[in-house]
Amino acid sequence: METQRERDTLSRLRVGHAMRRQVIQRVEKTPIVSAVNAMIKYKVSAVLVTNPEGKPAGVVSKTDIMGAYYAGIPVDTPLEHIMNGPPLFCHPKMSLSQALETMRAKSVYRLFVREDEHDSVQGLLAYPDIVGLLYRVCRNCPISLRHKRRQESPDNVARYRVFEVMTSEVKALEDHTPLYVVMETLSAYRFGALLVIDGSGVPRGVLSKTDLALAYRRGVSPEVPAREVMTPSVVGCPADALLEDAIRRMIFTDVHRLFVYGESPERVVGVLSLSDAARVRSGSCHACVSSRIRLEAV
Repeated sequence: METQRERDTLSRLRVGHAMRRQVIQRVEKTPIVSAVNAMIKYKVSAVLVTNPEGKPAGVVSKTDIMGAYYAGIPVDTPLEHIMNGPPLFCHPKMSLSQALETMRAKSVYRLFVREDEHDSVQGLLAYPDIVGLLYRVCRNCPISLRHKRRQESPDNVARYRVFEVMTSEVKALEDHTPLYVVMETLSAYRFGALLVIDGSGVPRGVLSKTDLALAYRRGVSPEVPAREVMTPSVVGCPADALLEDAIRRMIFTDVHRLFVYGESPERVVGVLSLSDAARVRSGSCHACVSSRIRLEAV
Protein backbone atom coordinates (compact mmCIF):
# COMPACT_ATOMS: atom_id res chain seq x y z
CA MET A 1 0.00 0.00 0.00
CA GLU A 2 1.32 3.42 -0.96
CA THR A 3 2.37 5.45 2.07
CA GLN A 4 1.75 9.14 2.53
CA ARG A 5 5.50 9.73 2.37
CA GLU A 6 5.70 8.02 -1.02
CA ARG A 7 2.91 10.26 -2.31
CA ASP A 8 4.63 13.43 -1.16
CA THR A 9 6.10 14.81 -4.36
CA LEU A 10 7.68 17.79 -2.66
CA SER A 11 9.52 15.58 -0.19
CA ARG A 12 10.93 13.39 -2.94
CA LEU A 13 12.26 16.31 -4.95
CA ARG A 14 15.39 18.14 -3.82
CA VAL A 15 16.64 21.69 -4.13
CA GLY A 16 19.34 20.48 -6.50
CA HIS A 17 16.66 19.30 -8.93
CA ALA A 18 14.99 22.70 -9.18
CA MET A 19 17.68 25.33 -8.61
CA ARG A 20 19.11 27.46 -11.37
CA ARG A 21 22.88 27.48 -11.72
CA GLN A 22 23.26 31.08 -12.84
CA VAL A 23 23.56 33.52 -9.93
CA ILE A 24 23.90 37.21 -10.82
CA GLN A 25 26.40 38.87 -8.50
CA ARG A 26 27.69 42.39 -7.98
CA VAL A 27 30.34 43.73 -5.60
CA GLU A 28 28.99 45.90 -2.78
CA LYS A 29 30.67 49.07 -4.11
CA THR A 30 28.90 48.68 -7.47
CA PRO A 31 26.34 51.43 -8.20
CA ILE A 32 22.64 50.65 -7.95
CA VAL A 33 22.11 51.20 -11.67
CA SER A 34 24.35 48.21 -12.41
CA ALA A 35 22.02 45.95 -10.40
CA VAL A 36 19.00 47.40 -12.20
CA ASN A 37 20.62 46.69 -15.57
CA ALA A 38 21.42 43.12 -14.51
CA MET A 39 17.84 42.48 -13.32
CA ILE A 40 16.44 43.69 -16.63
CA LYS A 41 19.00 41.87 -18.79
CA TYR A 42 18.82 38.51 -17.02
CA LYS A 43 15.14 38.74 -15.99
CA VAL A 44 15.84 38.15 -12.31
CA SER A 45 14.24 39.73 -9.26
CA ALA A 46 17.41 40.10 -7.17
CA VAL A 47 21.20 40.10 -7.30
CA LEU A 48 23.64 38.65 -4.79
CA VAL A 49 25.95 41.30 -3.31
CA THR A 50 29.49 40.24 -2.41
CA ASN A 51 32.42 41.84 -0.61
CA PRO A 52 35.69 42.53 -2.49
CA GLU A 53 36.85 38.98 -1.67
CA GLY A 54 33.80 37.49 -3.37
CA LYS A 55 32.06 36.40 -0.15
CA PRO A 56 28.25 36.85 0.03
CA ALA A 57 27.39 40.01 1.94
CA GLY A 58 23.74 40.70 1.12
CA VAL A 59 20.95 40.78 -1.43
CA VAL A 60 19.41 43.60 -3.44
CA SER A 61 15.92 42.85 -4.77
CA LYS A 62 13.47 44.80 -6.88
CA THR A 63 11.77 45.71 -3.62
CA ASP A 64 15.01 47.34 -2.44
CA ILE A 65 15.34 49.13 -5.79
CA MET A 66 11.79 50.44 -5.41
CA GLY A 67 12.61 51.64 -1.89
CA ALA A 68 15.66 53.51 -3.17
CA TYR A 69 13.57 55.10 -5.92
CA TYR A 70 10.93 56.17 -3.40
CA ALA A 71 13.57 57.62 -1.06
CA GLY A 72 15.20 59.62 -3.85
CA ILE A 73 18.54 57.81 -3.56
CA PRO A 74 20.75 58.49 -6.61
CA VAL A 75 21.22 55.52 -8.94
CA ASP A 76 25.01 55.81 -8.65
CA THR A 77 24.86 55.04 -4.92
CA PRO A 78 26.78 51.85 -3.94
CA LEU A 79 24.69 48.73 -3.43
CA GLU A 80 25.95 48.32 0.13
CA HIS A 81 23.72 51.24 1.14
CA ILE A 82 20.47 49.51 0.17
CA MET A 83 21.24 45.78 0.38
CA ASN A 84 19.63 43.42 2.87
CA GLY A 85 21.70 40.74 4.48
CA PRO A 86 23.02 38.30 5.10
CA PRO A 87 21.64 36.11 2.28
CA LEU A 88 19.60 33.05 3.24
CA PHE A 89 21.02 29.71 2.11
CA CYS A 90 19.83 26.15 1.68
CA HIS A 91 21.58 22.86 0.90
CA PRO A 92 21.19 21.25 -2.56
CA LYS A 93 20.00 18.02 -0.92
CA MET A 94 17.27 19.75 1.12
CA SER A 95 13.76 18.69 0.11
CA LEU A 96 11.59 21.20 -1.70
CA SER A 97 9.12 20.93 1.19
CA GLN A 98 11.78 22.15 3.61
CA ALA A 99 12.91 24.89 1.24
CA LEU A 100 9.35 26.15 0.77
CA GLU A 101 8.78 26.10 4.51
CA THR A 102 11.95 28.16 5.01
CA MET A 103 10.82 30.66 2.39
CA ARG A 104 7.41 30.89 4.08
CA ALA A 105 8.84 31.29 7.56
CA LYS A 106 11.34 33.95 6.48
CA SER A 107 8.92 35.67 4.08
CA VAL A 108 11.43 35.57 1.23
CA TYR A 109 11.08 34.88 -2.47
CA ARG A 110 14.40 33.09 -2.95
CA LEU A 111 17.15 31.04 -1.29
CA PHE A 112 20.77 30.78 -2.40
CA VAL A 113 22.27 27.31 -2.57
CA ARG A 114 25.61 26.01 -1.28
CA GLU A 115 26.98 22.89 0.43
CA ASP A 116 28.22 24.71 3.55
CA GLU A 117 29.27 28.17 4.68
CA HIS A 118 32.82 27.76 3.37
CA ASP A 119 31.75 26.86 -0.17
CA SER A 120 31.00 29.19 -3.03
CA VAL A 121 27.38 29.78 -4.06
CA GLN A 122 26.20 27.00 -6.37
CA GLY A 123 22.81 28.27 -7.42
CA LEU A 124 19.55 29.98 -6.62
CA LEU A 125 16.10 28.63 -5.79
CA ALA A 126 13.04 30.84 -6.37
CA TYR A 127 9.33 30.25 -6.94
CA PRO A 128 9.61 30.11 -10.75
CA ASP A 129 12.17 27.29 -10.42
CA ILE A 130 9.98 25.27 -8.05
CA VAL A 131 6.79 25.73 -10.04
CA GLY A 132 8.58 24.92 -13.30
CA LEU A 133 9.96 21.64 -11.94
CA LEU A 134 6.70 20.54 -10.38
CA TYR A 135 4.87 21.36 -13.60
CA ARG A 136 7.22 19.02 -15.48
CA VAL A 137 6.69 16.31 -12.88
CA CYS A 138 2.92 16.65 -13.22
CA ARG A 139 3.11 16.42 -17.01
CA ASN A 140 4.76 13.01 -16.65
CA CYS A 141 2.17 11.76 -14.17
CA PRO A 142 0.08 8.84 -15.55
CA ILE A 143 -3.16 10.77 -14.97
CA SER A 144 -1.95 13.97 -16.57
CA LEU A 145 -4.11 15.34 -19.35
CA ARG A 146 -1.03 15.33 -21.56
CA HIS A 147 0.58 12.04 -20.58
CA LYS A 148 1.20 10.11 -23.81
CA ARG A 149 0.64 6.66 -22.30
CA ARG A 150 -2.39 7.54 -20.17
CA GLN A 151 -5.07 4.86 -20.58
CA GLU A 152 -7.83 6.06 -18.27
CA SER A 153 -10.22 8.90 -18.94
CA PRO A 154 -9.41 12.13 -17.11
CA ASP A 155 -13.11 12.78 -16.47
CA ASN A 156 -13.04 11.07 -13.07
CA VAL A 157 -10.06 13.07 -11.80
CA ALA A 158 -10.68 16.17 -9.67
CA ARG A 159 -8.53 18.82 -11.32
CA TYR A 160 -7.69 22.22 -9.92
CA ARG A 161 -9.29 25.27 -11.46
CA VAL A 162 -7.75 28.71 -11.22
CA PHE A 163 -10.51 30.08 -8.98
CA GLU A 164 -9.64 27.46 -6.32
CA VAL A 165 -6.05 28.65 -6.07
CA MET A 166 -6.04 32.36 -6.93
CA THR A 167 -5.80 35.26 -4.49
CA SER A 168 -9.20 36.94 -4.49
CA GLU A 169 -7.93 40.31 -3.31
CA VAL A 170 -7.20 42.53 -6.31
CA LYS A 171 -5.71 45.95 -5.69
CA ALA A 172 -6.20 48.43 -8.51
CA LEU A 173 -5.26 52.09 -8.87
CA GLU A 174 -6.48 54.60 -11.43
CA ASP A 175 -4.12 55.52 -14.23
CA HIS A 176 -3.64 59.09 -12.97
CA THR A 177 -2.21 57.88 -9.63
CA PRO A 178 1.35 59.20 -9.10
CA LEU A 179 4.17 56.67 -8.92
CA TYR A 180 4.99 57.43 -5.31
CA VAL A 181 1.48 56.31 -4.30
CA VAL A 182 1.92 53.16 -6.40
CA MET A 183 5.14 52.41 -4.53
CA GLU A 184 3.48 53.02 -1.17
CA THR A 185 0.66 50.65 -2.10
CA LEU A 186 2.98 47.90 -3.36
CA SER A 187 4.97 48.15 -0.16
CA ALA A 188 1.93 48.17 2.12
CA TYR A 189 0.32 45.11 0.51
CA ARG A 190 3.59 43.36 -0.38
CA PHE A 191 2.47 42.93 -3.98
CA GLY A 192 4.73 42.61 -6.99
CA ALA A 193 2.39 44.50 -9.32
CA LEU A 194 -0.86 46.44 -9.41
CA LEU A 195 -3.69 46.57 -11.87
CA VAL A 196 -4.11 49.99 -13.48
CA ILE A 197 -7.65 51.03 -14.38
CA ASP A 198 -9.27 54.04 -16.00
CA GLY A 199 -11.97 56.21 -14.48
CA SER A 200 -14.63 53.67 -15.45
CA GLY A 201 -12.84 50.81 -13.74
CA VAL A 202 -11.73 49.17 -16.98
CA PRO A 203 -8.26 47.53 -16.81
CA ARG A 204 -5.74 49.48 -18.91
CA GLY A 205 -2.42 48.00 -17.84
CA VAL A 206 -0.20 46.63 -15.11
CA LEU A 207 2.46 48.46 -13.12
CA SER A 208 5.11 46.15 -11.67
CA LYS A 209 8.34 46.58 -9.75
CA THR A 210 10.15 45.95 -13.03
CA ASP A 211 8.38 48.96 -14.58
CA LEU A 212 9.38 51.03 -11.56
CA ALA A 213 13.01 49.89 -11.79
CA LEU A 214 13.10 51.00 -15.42
CA ALA A 215 11.56 54.36 -14.49
CA TYR A 216 14.14 54.77 -11.71
CA ARG A 217 16.97 54.08 -14.15
CA ARG A 218 15.59 56.65 -16.61
CA GLY A 219 15.27 59.31 -13.93
CA VAL A 220 11.47 59.53 -14.14
CA SER A 221 9.98 61.66 -11.38
CA PRO A 222 7.90 59.75 -8.78
CA GLU A 223 5.25 62.42 -9.34
CA VAL A 224 4.34 61.24 -12.86
CA PRO A 225 1.07 59.29 -13.30
CA ALA A 226 1.03 55.49 -13.48
CA ARG A 227 -0.07 55.46 -17.12
CA GLU A 228 3.28 56.96 -18.12
CA VAL A 229 5.32 53.91 -17.07
CA MET A 230 2.83 51.02 -16.84
CA THR A 231 2.87 48.04 -19.17
CA PRO A 232 -0.17 48.75 -21.39
CA SER A 233 -1.50 45.19 -21.42
CA VAL A 234 -3.04 42.83 -18.89
CA VAL A 235 -2.12 39.15 -19.13
CA GLY A 236 -5.05 37.19 -17.80
CA CYS A 237 -6.98 33.95 -17.80
CA PRO A 238 -10.57 32.88 -17.05
CA ALA A 239 -11.41 31.84 -13.50
CA ASP A 240 -12.55 28.37 -14.56
CA ALA A 241 -9.37 27.60 -16.54
CA LEU A 242 -7.37 24.54 -15.55
CA LEU A 243 -4.53 25.42 -13.19
CA GLU A 244 -2.18 23.37 -15.35
CA ASP A 245 -2.94 25.54 -18.38
CA ALA A 246 -2.51 28.77 -16.39
CA ILE A 247 0.86 27.63 -15.05
CA ARG A 248 2.03 26.67 -18.50
CA ARG A 249 1.11 30.13 -19.75
CA MET A 250 3.06 31.82 -16.95
CA ILE A 251 6.11 29.65 -17.63
CA PHE A 252 6.18 30.10 -21.38
CA THR A 253 5.30 33.80 -21.42
CA ASP A 254 7.74 34.53 -18.56
CA VAL A 255 5.23 36.30 -16.31
CA HIS A 256 4.88 35.84 -12.56
CA ARG A 257 1.15 36.47 -12.31
CA LEU A 258 -2.09 36.30 -14.27
CA PHE A 259 -5.08 38.54 -13.63
CA VAL A 260 -8.13 36.31 -13.39
CA TYR A 261 -11.43 37.41 -14.89
CA GLY A 262 -15.02 36.25 -14.72
CA GLU A 263 -17.51 36.90 -17.50
CA SER A 264 -15.08 39.05 -19.49
CA PRO A 265 -11.47 40.31 -19.29
CA GLU A 266 -12.83 43.62 -18.02
CA ARG A 267 -14.15 41.93 -14.86
CA VAL A 268 -11.02 41.00 -12.92
CA VAL A 269 -11.87 38.83 -9.91
CA GLY A 270 -8.48 37.64 -8.69
CA VAL A 271 -4.77 37.17 -9.25
CA LEU A 272 -2.90 33.91 -9.78
CA SER A 273 0.80 34.12 -8.88
CA LEU A 274 3.63 31.63 -8.83
CA SER A 275 3.47 31.55 -5.04
CA ASP A 276 -0.22 30.61 -5.30
CA ALA A 277 0.77 27.76 -7.61
CA ALA A 278 3.43 26.62 -5.14
CA ARG A 279 0.85 26.55 -2.36
CA VAL A 280 -0.92 23.66 -4.10
CA ARG A 281 2.33 22.14 -5.45
CA SER A 282 1.50 23.44 -8.96
CA GLY A 283 -0.25 20.19 -9.85
CA SER A 284 -3.17 19.79 -12.17
CA CYS A 285 -5.25 17.64 -9.83
CA HIS A 286 -5.89 16.62 -6.22
CA ALA A 287 -4.05 13.29 -6.48
CA CYS A 288 -1.02 14.50 -4.53
CA VAL A 289 -2.97 16.23 -1.78
CA SER A 290 -0.46 15.03 0.84
CA SER A 291 2.27 17.06 -0.83
CA ARG A 292 0.52 20.41 -0.53
CA ILE A 293 2.08 22.98 1.74
CA ARG A 294 0.63 26.19 3.13
CA LEU A 295 2.44 29.39 2.24
CA GLU A 296 0.61 32.06 4.19
CA ALA A 297 2.33 35.45 4.50
CA VAL A 298 4.53 34.94 1.43
